Amino acid sequence: MVLSWQIVRFNLKETFSISYGSYSFREALVVQLSKHGFSGYGECTGIDYYHISLADFDKKLHLIKVKIESQSINHPTAFYQFLESLQLPSFLRSALDCAYWDLFGKLENRSFIELNAINVNQLPESSITISTAPIEEQLRKIEQSAWTKFKVKCNHFNEKEIEQLLNCGKTVALDANGSYSAEQCQWLENYEFSQQFKYVEQPMKPGAEHYSNLSADKFPNWMADEDCQENTDLKLLQPHYRSINIKLVKCGGLTPALELIKTARNLNFRIMIGCMTESTVGISAGAALVPLVDFVDLDGANLISNDIANGSKIAFGKVLLSEKPGLGIQIL
Repeated sequence: MVLSWQIVRFNLKETFSISYGSYSFREALVVQLSKHGFSGYGECTGIDYYHISLADFDKKLHLIKVKIESQSINHPTAFYQFLESLQLPSFLRSALDCAYWDLFGKLENRSFIELNAINVNQLPESSITISTAPIEEQLRKIEQSAWTKFKVKCNHFNEKEIEQLLNCGKTVALDANGSYSAEQCQWLENYEFSQQFKYVEQPMKPGAEHYSNLSADKFPNWMADEDCQENTDLKLLQPHYRSINIKLVKCGGLTPALELIKTARNLNFRIMIGCMTESTVGISAGAALVPLVDFVDLDGANLISNDIANGSKIAFGKVLLSEKPGLGIQIL
């Protein structure tokens, strides 16, 4: 194989705000694995609040390039075992794992769906994210959007605003990004109408000392995001969360995500496939898992103005899976 990579700056269509800060662009590392005239692609985003440095990843790839290029073409699970031996951060491991699945499928002339015998029936729709803003602006964006499902970011707790979102006539989920207190979560747990939100994602800061205050059997559908990372013991989350958000970069790629989905199903979790702000490279990898999950939040490529790839797409919430080999990714 031949390994190459580049760091790309994605400009956002509008400033994106969450409880961690506001952003007008994101940088991503796009990796390419090539063999016999075929190329597979993977992606990971630089996230400051996750302490992800793409400059560090660039240095690491220079150090391990020869090792990666010396690998024979085997099944992706074998390649993933090799990646684990390199002790890479989950974000970088994910980019390489996804690139290898894309390449392997193209070499085999089979899609990821075919390679994993995934049944594709009716696909859940994706939400689009409404960033933190005054409630009037958020409601205006929801009303004017052609999408049907919305994930509303919030950086504070306000009972009146919660009621306004519940009464907007649209399918809405909340993403607190850890901005709620234990007392505010208790209020939601006893507020019957909170069950009308599709889910309430990461209500408190991550950590057992926080999520221990949550009860999975109350009205809200609590969803773990930052509390669901690689090597997370889902049994510990079970009394507190009803759902989990799987992001490929957090768990290490498609290979571990498949196992995580099996484990979560056995524990009766509901599952969402989510994303960072990323191009169609990353979205195509996440989209391959959509037939296996209950909720979808794969709007990342829809938020940027300079996408670099074709592949699986999200069109106003509809998941349009590529039927091409691998992950169907083509760089523009």
